[in-house]
Amino acid sequence: MRVVSGIQPTGNLHLGNYLGAIRNWVQMQDEIDAANRAQVAGGGSADKNQCLFFLADLHAISMPHNPAELAAATLEMTAALVACGIDPQRSVLFNQAQVPAHSELQWLLNGTARMGWLNRMTQFKDKSGKNREGASVALFTYPVLQAADVLLYQATHVPVGDDQKQHLELARDIAQKFNNDFASEDAPVFTLPDPYIPPQAARIMSLRDGTAKMSKSDPSDMSRINLADDADEIMKKVKKAKTDPEPLPSETAGLEGRPEALNLVSIYGALSNQSTEEILREFGGEGFGKFKPALGELLVETLSPISVRFRELKQDREALDAILARGAAQAREIGVPTLNAAYKALGLVRG
Repeated sequence: MRVVSGIQPTGNLHLGNYLGAIRNWVQMQDEIDAANRAQVAGGGSADKNQCLFFLADLHAISMPHNPAELAAATLEMTAALVACGIDPQRSVLFNQAQVPAHSELQWLLNGTARMGWLNRMTQFKDKSGKNREGASVALFTYPVLQAADVLLYQATHVPVGDDQKQHLELARDIAQKFNNDFASEDAPVFTLPDPYIPPQAARIMSLRDGTAKMSKSDPSDMSRINLADDADEIMKKVKKAKTDPEPLPSETAGLEGRPEALNLVSIYGALSNQSTEEILREFGGEGFGKFKPALGELLVETLSPISVRFRELKQDREALDAILARGAAQAREIGVPTLNAAYKALGLVRG
């Protein structure tokens, strides 16, 4: 089993990033590590059980960006991933720009991908808005780069949310057509990756508006819990989080039409691994004056160790550079056989 997943580097990481994606990465890493240890204990090999996680900095340039901010955000995201539990000794952690094979394979796959396939990608329509003629070519073709990201490493599983299922299907279509056109049935160049649906993919909403996702772009810092927030800031934000005057209900149905209440209960559940029903059995009938402090304490307990480690790592540029360099070297080594096979299958002569 080889899991490959990427995340765009972004500053001001918050609770939504952690519960929505990063925590699931850590769980996958731990599951594969446990499987490796079990295989080794049984006398087998763990070579092919692996997690590769990358910072998608090449994807980031498909949209307008500030170069200095992108470089800083890449290092900040690296610090956040390590602080949250991604272990560079057990997983391969790197940024795309240090592995040129991603871009090389994208170009090779551009000959197999079809305009009609890319025209059906809904995210291009969403991100380009009304000015599609003014969008970059990179924004249109970045699903092909996403395909290269996973096919390069012969990924067997790719974690996907609802917004990425279409892109994984495209990667499979590209891989299948390439294999059919340029490889034999007995020796395909690419593995067709399967989707991995995380058991928990919490959707965390703004503390100021329960109908909007928690986001770094919200002008109000009170709308989000940042990974760098200390205990006092976390408690203050939770206590000032928007709610309604009604007490918490005793049953899940009572949260309907109460987005802020639902959001706070959902956050509590994601952190405590409790169901909504279990939480409401404990707090049903109680006002937010009791629930918010309990939620704040749970957040502090969970995030404080992460925040401390995150702030330490952000100040250690040498350590972050070393982590990315080591991961990139590993990734380049893993990807070389696939890239060479793709060149050969296409009849491209290389010295």
